[in-house]
Amino acid sequence: MTGTIVIALERFLPDARRIADVLGAEVMIYNSDVFREAFAGYSRIVALMSAGIAVRGVAPLLVDKWRDPAVVVVSPDLRYAVPVVGGHHGGNDLARDLIPLGIEPVITTATETRGRESVEGLAARKGYDVVNRDSTRAVNAAILDDDVPLYAVTGPGIVVAGPGVSFLARRGVYTVGVGCRKGVSAGDVTAAIGAALREAGVFPGEVLVYATTAKKRGEMGLIQGISDLGGNLVFLDDDTINALEVKTPSRASLIGLVGVAEPAALVVSKHKDLVFAKQAYGSVTVAIAR
Repeated sequence: MTGTIVIALERFLPDARRIADVLGAEVMIYNSDVFREAFAGYSRIVALMSAGIAVRGVAPLLVDKWRDPAVVVVSPDLRYAVPVVGGHHGGNDLARDLIPLGIEPVITTATETRGRESVEGLAARKGYDVVNRDSTRAVNAAILDDDVPLYAVTGPGIVVAGPGVSFLARRGVYTVGVGCRKGVSAGDVTAAIGAALREAGVFPGEVLVYATTAKKRGEMGLIQGISDLGGNLVFLDDDTINALEVKTPSRASLIGLVGVAEPAALVVSKHKDLVFAKQAYGSVTVAIAR
């Protein structure tokens, strides 16, 4: 889903084409199914019509702010551009792209109206992904009240991320969850992960991040193994792991967790799609999600 579409009532087609020329977009005439078609094929939508028509058209189609296209309503007199969906996810930028036409962007997201950058905005500007997406509400709220510290870790590295911390990582496709027995060696870790990646058909460079339970913070073999792979390791607290339902039974229930490898991989994944179920390699378990 890429590209931009301008949807307009037929009487507004000349202005719609002006907008499309500036954005490098296509144009569609409004009909009862037009938003459904646009949601399936485009990442940015400009609706040249009243906000009421646009809102009624898109409301039944909304699924997830991380997946829904950005939608900006432009008033028929070309005075205002109002992001109504995905302000933090491209909508605000799309509205600003219309400034050359003399159209004023009407930004309503709290962080931007106070001159502050949201977590999502920072990630987009830097070319990063927000790994633990549920964190952004709390962090953006904190940004409204005060400056939020930003720590940069150049890999290999280790990050302990709780529910109130947004973890940004350079873009990748896959996340790897790792569990291990006490005293595991770095060699066992690298061998297990290497085997799992090969079986799953995943190249090491496609891994966004490695994750495990915070209970493994002291496992130097695990830490060293991930470092040897050139990866970044995230430690997840119990509540974060246990918030996810898993289907595969795990001995981790003995330490109060629903699992380690599978839930860790899924928690930090973008699409919550388990592509390689938990597999044991000696003293190491590995699961892969995307």
